[in-house]
Amino acid sequence: MNLMANIIINVVIAFLLGSLLLGFHRKVMARIQLRPGPPIIQHFLHSLKFFFKEASFPKTASMPFYIAIACMYCAIWIVAVIVGPVTYGSLLLIFGVYAVYKIVEHNAGSSSGSPYGKMSCVRAVFSAAAEIPLFAVLAIVFLQTGTMNLGEIITYQSANGPLIYSIPLAALMFFVLIVSKSPYSPFSITKGKDIISGFETEHFGVLRGYMMLSESIAWYILLWVFLTVFFGPLSIIEYLIGMILITAITAVINATTPILNPNHTVMSQISLAIIGIGGSLLLMFLA
Repeated sequence: MNLMANIIINVVIAFLLGSLLLGFHRKVMARIQLRPGPPIIQHFLHSLKFFFKEASFPKTASMPFYIAIACMYCAIWIVAVIVGPVTYGSLLLIFGVYAVYKIVEHNAGSSSGSPYGKMSCVRAVFSAAAEIPLFAVLAIVFLQTGTMNLGEIITYQSANGPLIYSIPLAALMFFVLIVSKSPYSPFSITKGKDIISGFETEHFGVLRGYMMLSESIAWYILLWVFLTVFFGPLSIIEYLIGMILITAITAVINATTPILNPNHTVMSQISLAIIGIGGSLLLMFLA
C-alpha cells in the first residue's frame, strides 16, 4: 500500500470513528440527563449534510481569510493523522499541530465579524493560556523515555510497561486536555451556549462541513495519542475499547458539570498542570 492510500484510509477511519464516538458522547450525556438523545450516527449525518447545503457568507466576513481559515482547520488535523497513525512521528509535531489549531480557533472567530465569533476569539486566548501548559506532559514523557518519537515510545513501553503506571499524573494532564476538547466540556469556553456556537457561529454550508469533519478527526487523534503514549502497544480492538471508555467518561463529566467562566477555566487547568508537572517530577526523582 503506498503512502497516499494509507493516508486516505486513515483519514477516513479517523472521520468515521471520530463521528461515531462524538455521537456516542452525546447519547451518553442525554441518558444521564434523562433524555432519549439523538441516534449515535447523528454527528456523522450532521457533518455530511452541511456539504450539501448552500454556503452563505456574512457581509462582515474578512474574505478570503474567512474561507481559508475553515480549510486550514481541516488541513491541520489531516496533518496530525499523517504524523500519528500513518508515520508514528514526533510528539513535538503533534504539539505543533495543536498550537496551530489554537491559532486557527482564534482567527476563525475574528474572521466572521460576528460579535459571538469575536467573543469566542477573545476566549480562545484564555483557552490557549490554560491548555498549552498541559502540554508540558511532553517534557515528562521525554524525561521518562528519552524520546519524543511515537514508535520509540511504544517500544519503550513494550520493554518497561505502560507509562500510565510510571507517570500517572502526566496521563492525568493529558486527560484534562481531552476533557477540555470534548463537547459541552466544563472548560469549553470558546463554544459556550452564551455565545451561540462560538467561533463557528457564522460558518455555513461546506465551510461548516469542513469544521465538523475536523472536529471528528481531532477527537479521534487526541484519543489515539493518549492511548498510544500511555498504554503502549495496543491491538485495534484495544484501541476501540479505550476510545469508547474515554468518550463515555468525558460524557459523564460533561453531563454533570456546568461550564466554568473563562477565569476559573484558566486557573483550574493551570493548577492541574502545576500539580501534574510537580508531582510527576517528584515521583521520577523518588524512583
